[in-house]
This record gives sequence, structure tokens and C-alpha cells, in this order.
Amino acid sequence: MLNIAASASTAAPPPLSADMQVHLLEWIIMALLVLGLVIVDLVGHVRKAHEPTMREATSWLIFYVALAVIFGIYVIFRHSPEFSVEFFSVYFTEYSLSVDNIFIFIIVMTSFRVPRKYQQKALLYGIVIALIVRFVFILLGAALLARFGWIFFFFAIFLLYTAYAQVKEGLEDDETKGDPDEYEPNAITRLTARIFKVTQGFVGDKLVVRRSSGFALTPLLLCIVSIGSVDLMFALDSIPASFGLTRQPFIIFAANAFALLGLRQMFFLVDALLGRLVYLNFGLAAILGFIGLKLLLEAFHSVDMLTFIPVPSALLSLGFVVVILVVTVIASIIKTRRDE
Repeated sequence: MLNIAASASTAAPPPLSADMQVHLLEWIIMALLVLGLVIVDLVGHVRKAHEPTMREATSWLIFYVALAVIFGIYVIFRHSPEFSVEFFSVYFTEYSLSVDNIFIFIIVMTSFRVPRKYQQKALLYGIVIALIVRFVFILLGAALLARFGWIFFFFAIFLLYTAYAQVKEGLEDDETKGDPDEYEPNAITRLTARIFKVTQGFVGDKLVVRRSSGFALTPLLLCIVSIGSVDLMFALDSIPASFGLTRQPFIIFAANAFALLGLRQMFFLVDALLGRLVYLNFGLAAILGFIGLKLLLEAFHSVDMLTFIPVPSALLSLGFVVVILVVTVIASIIKTRRDE
């Protein structure tokens, strides 16, 4: 048996539950599963450029959600019900944050003027980059938390500030938010375009083309780079939030993998409906604020302060996330119908 999660030092906050004994074979199977799903998408869906139908997107979204449910059931029998609850808490949190990420992906796609039939490929490659980046962040976060207990204070304050930013954005009038279709390429995208030659337009769904003067990148590849690098900023929110719900890297990676792999289908299902989720910012603020306060309590407990205040359990955290998501959706639907 291989314990993937490093044992915390005496200065670190106590774990949410006992260390999860994860066999090396479980990591290998999870990696092969994710790799296999990506290959299936590349060979079976993205290879032939097309805009997915509503039925196709719905079917595959249900498939990925079912995989997450099966994994959660597996965790119950292989490990414990408590670890399963932690998994679903992280999974629902990641999915709710992913809905917010779709707003930015739509803006990026629009700014690059990616044809609808090529958007699947751009999203899939961007998600692959995101998975690799998040895997590194998860391992780095686990190592830091095991060695430096005080970093919980930093994570907690960062999440509380992010929650405040979500509320502030939600309170802004549409006029003060600026043009939602405007997108400024980030430094990574600008640097890529500066170093390499870029074609004037799309060349089918190719990422790189050969010219007489050498190789040149296409705007589709720049769009993929942009999506992947933008998700790097999203990971700064989601990974600390995940560690606020569980200390188990295996659970965090699995939840991120299932949420991100289903993100492409969700993009085509909800991109026309995102404008109706008018209270999404407030819902995300409530979730991030709750997790931030939870982390703050654990950090204080690690230094024997505020120990009379109990840390919310994994089951309570899951219930809070689910209730907030349901209330956010229902309240948004009521508001948009009244406005119409």
C-alpha cells in the first residue's frame, strides 16, 4: 500500500479524516482512465470537425456525471463513506466553479472568432492543458500543506477575498462591467504569438502548418494556449477550495478530472443559458466564503485557538454546496422570468 498523501507535520492542521490509503495501482488506473477518455474524444469526436447536437452533448454529459457517481460509490466500498462525501463535495464545487469559467471560455472563443465546428477541439486541448496544470498544483499544494501549516491562513484569506470579488462583480451594473465580448490576450498568449509565426486565418482545424519559410501556428492553437493559460488562474481558486474540503490529493485530482472532462459538453449545453444565471456570482461567493471560513477555523485550531468552534463536517460541507447551487439556479430562473 502506498500512502500518496503526505502526513502532516505537528504544526499543520489536523486532517479532515484519517489519511486515505491509496494504492499505486489506483493512481495508475485513474491516469489510464483519464488518458483513455481523452483519446476517445480525440478519435471519436474531435477528429471530424462538427458542432455537437443537443442530444450528443447531453448524452456525453450524463456519461461523465455517471462516471463520477460510480467513482464515488467505489470510494465508499474501497475506502470509506466519509471519503466519498469529500469527493462529491469537491466535485460539485469544481463543477460550480467551472460554470463560471465557461463565461471566459466563450469570450476567448469569440475574440479568436473560432468557427463553431472547431470549438470542440480547442476546448478539449485546453482542458488537457488544464488537467496537467492542476495535477502539478495538487501535488504542490499537498506538499506545502504537509510542511507548512500556516499556509492554511493564506488559502483561507485568498478564498475570502475571491468571495468578496464575486459579490462585487455580481453587484456591478451591466454598464460598469464593460463589454463582455472584449478579451485581452494574457502574457502567455502574447509571448507565443511574438515568438512564433502565425497564419492570417484558420487552416481547417490544424494547429500547425508548414510554409515555404518554415512552420507557422494557426489562431486555433493560440486559442488553445489562451484557454489553457486562463485556466491557470482558475486553478488558483479551485485548488485551495478543494483542499478546504479534503486533504486527499487522489480525491482532488479525480474530482477535477471528472469535472473538467465534462466541461466541454456542458459548454455547448449552457453557453446560451449562462446569461440567465444572474445570481451565479453570489452563489459562488457563498461557496468560496464558506470554504474560506472553514479553512480559517482549521488554521486557528492548528495553533490551539478558537477550538470551541467546531469545524464543519464533510457531510455538512456537501449539503451546503448542493443547497447553494440549487437556490442559485432557482432564484436566477425566477428573476429572469420576472424580468422578461
